[in-house]
Amino acid sequence: MSQRESNLLWLKDMLEHLQSCQQQLEWTEDVEATRLLTETMLRDLSCCRRLCESLHRRSHLQHALV
Repeated sequence: MSQRESNLLWLKDMLEHLQSCQQQLEWTEDVEATRLLTETMLRDLSCCRRLCESLHRRSHLQHALV
């Protein structure tokens, strides 16, 4: 599996995890659970952003080499 394929699989897993957290937020009314879920989602979003930025940079580099 290439690095790109691995990154895309990881991104897919993270997005699925974010969706799961969002669904839990819909039904929870517990303040602590809300805090934990939103902290987790913010951390996941930050990781997704870094990965997307990395993929974006690589695409620019590959395009420049062509």
